[in-house]
Amino acid sequence: MAGKPIMGFPSTSQNDYQLNVTNIIRHAARSFGRQEVVSVHLDGSRTRFTYNETYERVRRLGNALSDMGVKPGDRVGVLGWNCHRHLEAYYGIPGLGAVLLLLNIRLSPHDLSYVINHAETKYIIVDETLVPIAENIVDQCPQVKGFIVMTDKNLSEITTRLDPLYSYEELLQKAAHEIKWPVIDEKSAYGACYTTGTTGRPKGVYYSHRDVYLHAMTIAANAEMTCRDCFYQLVPMFHALGWGLPHAAFFVGAKYVLPGMYNIADLGTLAEPIVSEGITATAGAPALFMPMLEYIRKLDKKPDLSGARFLSGASEPSLTLMKGFHELTGAEIFHAYGATETTPLVTINRLKPWLGKSLTEEEKWDLKRKQGYPVVGLDVKIVDPLGKEVPHDGKSVGEILIRGPWITASYYNAPGSEEAFTEDGYWKSGDAGTIDEEAYVKITDRVKDVIKSGGEWISSVDMENETMGHPDVLEATVTGVFHPKWEERPLVLVVPREKAKDQLRKEDIIEHLSHKFAKWQLPDEVIFVDAIPKTSVGKFDKKTVREQYKDIYKK
Repeated sequence: MAGKPIMGFPSTSQNDYQLNVTNIIRHAARSFGRQEVVSVHLDGSRTRFTYNETYERVRRLGNALSDMGVKPGDRVGVLGWNCHRHLEAYYGIPGLGAVLLLLNIRLSPHDLSYVINHAETKYIIVDETLVPIAENIVDQCPQVKGFIVMTDKNLSEITTRLDPLYSYEELLQKAAHEIKWPVIDEKSAYGACYTTGTTGRPKGVYYSHRDVYLHAMTIAANAEMTCRDCFYQLVPMFHALGWGLPHAAFFVGAKYVLPGMYNIADLGTLAEPIVSEGITATAGAPALFMPMLEYIRKLDKKPDLSGARFLSGASEPSLTLMKGFHELTGAEIFHAYGATETTPLVTINRLKPWLGKSLTEEEKWDLKRKQGYPVVGLDVKIVDPLGKEVPHDGKSVGEILIRGPWITASYYNAPGSEEAFTEDGYWKSGDAGTIDEEAYVKITDRVKDVIKSGGEWISSVDMENETMGHPDVLEATVTGVFHPKWEERPLVLVVPREKAKDQLRKEDIIEHLSHKFAKWQLPDEVIFVDAIPKTSVGKFDKKTVREQYKDIYKK
């Protein structure tokens, strides 16, 4: 559908009732007031609030910020882990009509200060452990009027050059506990995230209240979430609105668990709440789930997670990962696809009932590798270089274009970025993929990452996942590297499992790949490494890999 809307017969609905995100928590506290929010601390202790108590703290935060002069339209940054105070900011800042600016703690000081200045940020709420990051950028951000530190300590116990400095808890204690929220136009910006692309400056995506409200409904429905669920917020809350799950959980009234500051090297602490809190749903990237699976493999007693749903995004989960969780714990990993520009849900991979009856077990597992079908509400099409839609045959490759109510229509104050959008309103994802007759989308590569060798195309995504299917491989990435004769050739980086570090050979990987790939597609080089570079959102950093190994085929 496209074109100018037409007006039919007038309805009698309350069409002026605004879809404010504030209404999500307001109604959640009313209907599920005794539901729990659990915030895990670094030492394993936990703070527990009810929805009612959380909403009272949100109201106090709103009043505190208002008393400090925060007005509708002001941008307030948050530099924090997944903790209860960060959650409160998700509702307290936008409730005033201000904009929640989510700051990626993994950005370089150069990019982070750029984001803060580009957004014209008024205040920054910062976790005590992240004060050094704020100190690194404070001199480059003179327009920031103050820093609010999230801590249980007195301010006198914190040594910092941030000034002026406020205590989050002291502000809440002094603030009134009742508030009259303004009625915010649903088209107003709720929050903002900045993309961390491999080229150019970060670009601002500003989400409307309407966008976030509709997305919360959609992801809750498609992830099959209810008030009987216990959701674990593993996705960093600074990344694409935490994939919209802080809103979806409150939309349905689910128990909500926040891991706080976690270290991927200490997965015992991270995995323990899955059992002790009764987690039934979570979301994350394969880069997080894979080491969690390795941790579980080593446990004498495997947790029973039957019925748990693990939503996987950022990159395609390997069959090894999906089968491993299913066989060891009973949990199901299902794939979804999206981006910062899409709030992020675009597709979700659930097995349709008629396919469940007609496919073999092997075919079902193969289907689970796809990104899934587009969710209701979005227009998704795949086009060739001339803009013509490709057939729904699961083979024809093109670029994925997306349009809909929670898809960005532009980047904020970013001249030159207009080419990322079509004239009829589609966002160009930059992802290459196929779509089959059942509308399941399969990403084959980033458009710029497709390996072109001797005039033919090789999918780095498929080769990566096939490599990770080798029993002695923990992680792997594949990228195209310049070749003087063939234009590009695939290069495979492999992180072996601990037990195989001294025995896994290049020939083993190539033999394994030869069962799925033609001889001309097989990599000329396989490099064994201790770790693969990753981006700030946990994806394999192929730009860094290409730069590091750019001369490997020039010999």
